[in-house]
Parts: sequence; structure tokens; C-alpha cells
Amino acid sequence: MQGLHLTADLQGCRCAPQWLLDAALLASACTDAVAAAGLQAVGQLFHAFPATAQGPGGVTATVLLAESHLCVHTWPEQGAVTLDVYVCNFGGDQSPRAEALMDALLALFAPERVQRHALQRGALASP
Repeated sequence: MQGLHLTADLQGCRCAPQWLLDAALLASACTDAVAAAGLQAVGQLFHAFPATAQGPGGVTATVLLAESHLCVHTWPEQGAVTLDVYVCNFGGDQSPRAEALMDALLALFAPERVQRHALQRGALASP
């Protein structure tokens, strides 16, 4: 049950607009980044939201990993993205792979500002 949960809030993303708008393109980038990090995708769902009065619709991307999950949410009207990478360390430490996946996605979106957090999960106290 122990694992590493990484999150990042990205603002001022300087990437090409299609990375924030195109679900199929983002799907390809996410699955490629997962594989390059040495993690195993076992399922995926990518959804493009319609445009609203506030601007173009963003994308929610979820890749279910054998090790846990990756979630990406884009807000093209704000040039913002949130990233969520969680890996369980059952059977081995997947933390370096989680960090590599996060770094690849940060490079893709090229944000001006990033707020990152790392949470060690599952360290239960003894009763």
C-alpha cells in the first residue's frame, strides 16, 4: 500500500495550444511518457470538453497504471494544467519512475510557474 503521490499545478503553459485542447494528441503523449518512464499502462480514458463562453474546452486524461495512475486536466483558457501521478511501491520502489513521468509532462507543457507536492502514502502507524 505504500507509495508516492506527486502533484503539480502548472500556470503559464508555453506549449503549443493543441497539447491543451486535443484529447487524441494528449493521449499519445501521456501513453508515450508512461512507457518511457518504465511504467505499465493497463487502461485509459481521454475526454475533450466542449467550448463554453469562458473559452475553449480542456481535456481530462487518465491512464490507469499497473502501478496506480496518471491524471492530467487542462484549462486552455487559463493556460493551466494539473498533474497527478501516483505509484504504489508494492514489490519495489517505483518512485524514480513516477518522478521521470512527472518530469516528462512538465517538459511537454513548459509552464512558467509550477507548484509541486510529493506525499508519501500508506505509512500506517502501529496500533
